[in-house]
Amino acid sequence: MNALLDEFDDAVCPLKIYGAPCNQFGLQEPGVGIEIVHTIEYVRPGHGFKPKLDLLAKRDVNGKNEDELFAWLKSLCPNPSTMIGDPSGFYFSPIRTTDITWNFAKFLIDHRGRPKKRYEPSFKPLDMKKDIQELMDECKQARKHEGISRDIFQIDV
Repeated sequence: MNALLDEFDDAVCPLKIYGAPCNQFGLQEPGVGIEIVHTIEYVRPGHGFKPKLDLLAKRDVNGKNEDELFAWLKSLCPNPSTMIGDPSGFYFSPIRTTDITWNFAKFLIDHRGRPKKRYEPSFKPLDMKKDIQELMDECKQARKHEGISRDIFQIDV
């Protein structure tokens, strides 16, 4: 994700990436707050790695307590796979076909806050470049056509 942020560091339509920690998959994210940041920096991947993305508060992305943001994203972006996976590693219920199947699922959202595409956890972030570029081009065209300032396109979740 850092590489994507570096590549698309554009003054007109900047790329913004948010990470949403979740402990519903194999209990892989037990930490809270700064513990999560320290785990990334010192444990996994470690070696002083600092993510450039913004981390949201830890939340449930599936099940009866799923966060509203993820309920909304999943309702607008269909699951790219029909495989749900092995439910023994899931820590949520009920299990739905629209559920996020593991950590590192990705959603692409345009400059107006509209979800455009959903990617499986195994989809490599750098393989999203073509889709990101298309949305960047749309954003630049809209800004040129509408003469709107950059701040209108900033979506904070």
